[in-house]
Amino acid sequence: MVAGPQSHLSSHHQPLPAEYQTTDRGRASAEAYYNTNPSSSPDPNSTTNMSSKLTLTSTVPLLNSSHRMPRLGFGIYQSPTDVCVNSCLTALRAGYRHIDSAQFYRNESEMGKAVRESGIPRSEVFLTTKILSAGGSPEKTYQKCLESVKTIDPSEDGYVDLFLIHSASPGAAKRKEMWQALEQLVEEKKVRSIGVSNFGIGHINEMKEYAKIWPPQVNQIELHPWNQQRDIVNYCRNNNIVIQAYCPLVRNYKANEENLVAIAKKHDKSTGQVLIRYCLQKDWVPLPKSDTPSRIQANADLYGFELDGEDMSTLDGLDQGERGAIVEAVKND
Repeated sequence: MVAGPQSHLSSHHQPLPAEYQTTDRGRASAEAYYNTNPSSSPDPNSTTNMSSKLTLTSTVPLLNSSHRMPRLGFGIYQSPTDVCVNSCLTALRAGYRHIDSAQFYRNESEMGKAVRESGIPRSEVFLTTKILSAGGSPEKTYQKCLESVKTIDPSEDGYVDLFLIHSASPGAAKRKEMWQALEQLVEEKKVRSIGVSNFGIGHINEMKEYAKIWPPQVNQIELHPWNQQRDIVNYCRNNNIVIQAYCPLVRNYKANEENLVAIAKKHDKSTGQVLIRYCLQKDWVPLPKSDTPSRIQANADLYGFELDGEDMSTLDGLDQGERGAIVEAVKND
């Protein structure tokens, strides 16, 4: 959800017009729409003219892969099955091309259904899921993962763009079992990229003992100004592991924090938009979540402004270490 009072939304923000919600023009039109203020012409010298920098269509490369990941994702944790399809469709119409689900979320099917109903080619949408617990044997774990692929993309050549191990908590033996199942799916071209979530430095280093694919291409962890997890972030950067940020909006708990509110007022944006923009400028891949259409759209309206050095320094200074986590700070032992 977008944090903070909605009065801070830019004056020109509104849902995408229907003519922009087409397969071929959707993302480019959304990008142009969100970057244009109808009350004035763009100033090429303005520091808020971001068309040559981050955009809604920006992507990040994945190690040892020809595929790229959209820089902005859409999270669907706790999105109920009866609303999830519509939420995903709203996100796709707003220009998102990256959706994040998990077996634990119980909405993989809805994510896949939304893509099929959208009319957008499957190849243009980046879909992620995760496995939380092993199946009890290597074969059962493999089948458990394969079932997710079939649920999300039931076509003959169906695939998932990214499959993650959801948590390090099952233990070393189960982590190995799950990783080897994911490697098999990569070999079979059922999964394009694989990674981990909530893994610390020790967990990733341990994988060297058995992994055919190392390092993992992604580590998805909780990240926001109050929980910056600098040790694991630096480790991932040094090893070319893409960093995804879940809970970038801190579940709205910090909507009234005075520093954040001041920055939002300065840019005439919501506090939620500031938090997502912060993630993008930190080179993280944020996964904001909402089931409210206006907030889904607002969470993509990030490209007509830029946080300056003072803003970034202020937000960096809010870090509380492990105390700032609302879900989980990784263990780096």
